[in-house]
Amino acid sequence: MKRTSKKRGVATLAGAAALTMVLSACGADDLGGGGSAAGEGSDADCSAFEEYGAFDGETVSLFSSIRETEADQLQDSFSEFTECTGITVEHNGSGEFEQQVVVQAEGGNAPDLAIFPQPGLLARMVDDGYLVPAPDAVEAKVDEGWSEDWKAYGTVDGEFYAAPLMASVKSFVWYSPSAFEEGGYEVPETWDELMSLTEEIAATGVKPWCAGIESGGATGWPATDWIEDMVLRQGGGELYDQWVSHEVPFNDPQIVEATDMAGSILKNDDYVNGGIGDSRSIATTSFNDGGLPILEAECYMHRQASFYEAQWPEDTDVSPEGDVFAFYLPGKTADEKPLLTGGEFVGAFNDEEATQAVQAFMASGEWANTRVEIGGVTSANKAVDPGLASSDVLRLAIELLQDEDAVARFDGSDLMPSEVGAGSFWTGMTQWIDGADTKTVLDQIEASWPAS
Repeated sequence: MKRTSKKRGVATLAGAAALTMVLSACGADDLGGGGSAAGEGSDADCSAFEEYGAFDGETVSLFSSIRETEADQLQDSFSEFTECTGITVEHNGSGEFEQQVVVQAEGGNAPDLAIFPQPGLLARMVDDGYLVPAPDAVEAKVDEGWSEDWKAYGTVDGEFYAAPLMASVKSFVWYSPSAFEEGGYEVPETWDELMSLTEEIAATGVKPWCAGIESGGATGWPATDWIEDMVLRQGGGELYDQWVSHEVPFNDPQIVEATDMAGSILKNDDYVNGGIGDSRSIATTSFNDGGLPILEAECYMHRQASFYEAQWPEDTDVSPEGDVFAFYLPGKTADEKPLLTGGEFVGAFNDEEATQAVQAFMASGEWANTRVEIGGVTSANKAVDPGLASSDVLRLAIELLQDEDAVARFDGSDLMPSEVGAGSFWTGMTQWIDGADTKTVLDQIEASWPAS
């Protein structure tokens, strides 16, 4: 799934210095560029893109973990930008992104830009000296459109490197409203109600849940999301923060209890894996395909983030009365609604003018609204109009993300050191799904935590 990025030539130091002066003087309003004016003679309204400059046939390479339908949608988000600026954004997506971006950087073949799903991996690339700080124009876009918390995830040792991009709400359960109505089932509002519903459906002979955690080199990450949601529900935000920062070790009894809470569903053959196999089949079922048996009435529920909307076939009616919809993954009580979130951050491997122009555009409200309107994703950018979202689920997600009073926590594995969050935690959860016991797996993950 990895495609080699095409690297552009390096801009002159004089050009980079000139851009720095422009950025310092003008912030986000004027991001310079050379070459002829792009977009002349076209039907596009290029007024919104003038601040990014005009470039003559430049290509900027962008590397990410985004594939399949989402990759096509991402590419579409640059259509008018390319027409108006002359910059072609060449995106490559890989299921082995976390490993390959390191290999490329170490081999001197880094892309111009990369979309990092894990702040921990971003920090590692900064510490290793591969990423350059974001220019003033990018930082101004983030200060304008994002909360301080989101900006902090792209900041390393007090210096800002990477702008937030897309965001997601992970505490969702996808289901079929029509199947629920036919079965006489109601959307649960507490964890106990969810487990009672699970037992009720299983008693009919149908597996209530389906899941998949296979994702190439990132296999296991969907299972880590389950654990993170359970830690939030088991011990609240305080325990979650202590666990992510390693004040509470991975094999602490509270984390064991939260993991077994997830295992009460994921490792129970009576409850999973509807339409696919037994519980161990979760480890070999693609993340992309994990929830699709809902459409065939072979399972009823699939815990996955708001961005899973992009995996449903194009003709799927995603609505409260449609083929599929989603409900909030309940907390212990109806009043407790901890929210697990995730997101991506755009970091640059060079300070070339075209690279900085693309990075600034991707940090803007203009890009966020364009991408949300294309469909299948959400954003925490304050400029995003929830009305542009492609479904009621995504509108709800955007409203939750923009709610300043929401009790939310960012994906824990993405915040942990990459050796753990994108390493031993992923592989450990895969082994756990495949039959390993909870304590053994958590002991192994704890032992992998870096000493410093």
